[in-house]
Amino acid sequence: MDFTAAHTGFVLIAYALTAVVLIGLAVVLLLDMRKQSREVARLEGTDEHRQRRAAPREEASS
Repeated sequence: MDFTAAHTGFVLIAYALTAVVLIGLAVVLLLDMRKQSREVARLEGTDEHRQRRAAPREEASS
């Protein structure tokens, strides 16, 4: 690679910007995954999802 070329700075900045964006995306995805895992654990711990399904239904008297 010719580091004396006029466009070398542009190429290096483009690679650096791409790396920053990809690292940022990975961080956002990891943080979201942790948040979702905590939410699933909370829901499983409270049995909230089962209680909604098993709620008794009122039947109409005829």
